[in-house]
Parts: sequence; structure tokens; C-alpha cells
Amino acid sequence: MIFYFSGTGNSFALAREIAVAQGESLHSIAKEMDKGTDVLDFQIKDGETLGFVYPVYAWAPPRIVLEFVRKLRITGAKPYVFTVNTCGEEEGNTTRVLQNSLSKVGLTLDSAFSVVMPSNYLVGVDVESQEVVDKKLLDAQAKLIEINRIIENRESGVSQLIRGKMPTLKSTVVNAFFNRFALNTKYFYATDKCNGCGICEKQCPVHTITVNEKPTWGKKCTQCFGCINTCPQRAIQYGKGTESKGRYQHPEIKSMHSWKEV
Repeated sequence: MIFYFSGTGNSFALAREIAVAQGESLHSIAKEMDKGTDVLDFQIKDGETLGFVYPVYAWAPPRIVLEFVRKLRITGAKPYVFTVNTCGEEEGNTTRVLQNSLSKVGLTLDSAFSVVMPSNYLVGVDVESQEVVDKKLLDAQAKLIEINRIIENRESGVSQLIRGKMPTLKSTVVNAFFNRFALNTKYFYATDKCNGCGICEKQCPVHTITVNEKPTWGKKCTQCFGCINTCPQRAIQYGKGTESKGRYQHPEIKSMHSWKEV
């Protein structure tokens, strides 16, 4: 059983490949949270794994991932528990933050991994060149082979993380600043290029976008930047700095939005 959260497809692509390789079911955290229940119960079968795959946001898990974990209740057999986070460069103490949340619901990580993937966060920086994107995706595939081998062999105590410099500072002070000030929607807007197609509304994981000729944003946001990066008209902007920047979405993004859970 593998749970994933993904804005532009990076984490979904890895989660799906792991699920296929391990013969596990794949579940969207966003869809689970849509149920609106206080508790999310799942029963684990003998030999089953329990995986969490998600992006790093300001050196910590996205808030929606931590909210999901707090609701999680696992019964049945004891699972092999792993986590894979995707990051542009480094994870800080992201895995430690997740483990703290997991421990409160009785779960302990057996293995943990960071995988560098193309960045989609357009605040302050542009997207990477196609050459860099292609190399990151290729390297991630090679890393995925190793991750699947470790999971298949149920290896414990594995910690292949890219923490970077000053991880504690980044995952506490910087992340707290991000959660307090960046998780707002007041800087989003759509230019006259918008044709009202509604793709942004359909793909928003927290359903904060409503399209009536043009999109409007509610108050809730994860800063996944899926709306900006997947707009086919490049009409959605964030502040004054994104109009001249490129866009990124994983080549398998369409598969994420058409994926049927079983």
C-alpha cells in the first residue's frame, strides 16, 4: 500500500513505478483527504509494504501529507514502512519531520530515501534547462532500481537522504516562515491568455480554484504550483516574477490525473 502526494507529477511517477514493481496498491493522499473524515483506517495484509512518496516543500513534507498522517490508522499485520521524498536539491530534515508524525500513530520507518527531481517552484528561480531536466529524470530512474531492490528485500535501517547544509535551521525556521507566509493565494492571477478551460480547477489537490470565465482562488493552498505549471495557455501567474519563466510538469502528468485507484 503506497500513498503519494504530487503537484506536477514527480512524486506520482516514482510512486507508481514502485507500486508496480512491488505489486502494491497506489493511493492519492489528496483523494483520501477529500473524504473529510477524522480518521482514515487501512488494514495491512501479511507481507504488505506501507510507503509514503511526496515532494519536499521548504525542507519539510507538504502540510497536507502531515495532516493525512495524523488521521491515519493502520491495523492488521506489521508492515514494512518506507518513505521516498522528491527534492530539487536536498531534503533538510524532511524525513525526520515525517517520522515524528508517523511515530504518533504507531509507525516507524524501515527505510528512507531522497530522490532529486526537476524543480517546479517558480518563486525566485526559473525552471531548469531541458538538459538538466533530462539528466535528473534519468538519474532518478537509476536510483529507483536501487530503491525497489531495497524494498523488495525488506532491508531495515536504510537511510539514503540528501540533507544538505544546516538542515535543522531549514526544516524549522525557514519551513515555519514558509507555512506562515507562503501558503496563501493572494498572488495568484490569470492573464487574458486564459480561455477558461478549467484544467487548473480539476487538478487542484485542495479544490481552492473555481473557474468562471477565469479562475479565482480561495484561501487554502499547498503551494504545489500545479495550476501554474499545467496551464496549457501559460495564463496563470504568481506575483510579477513568473510571466517570463518556463514551466515544468513530469512527462507522466496526464497519467496522474487519469489514474484509477483499485
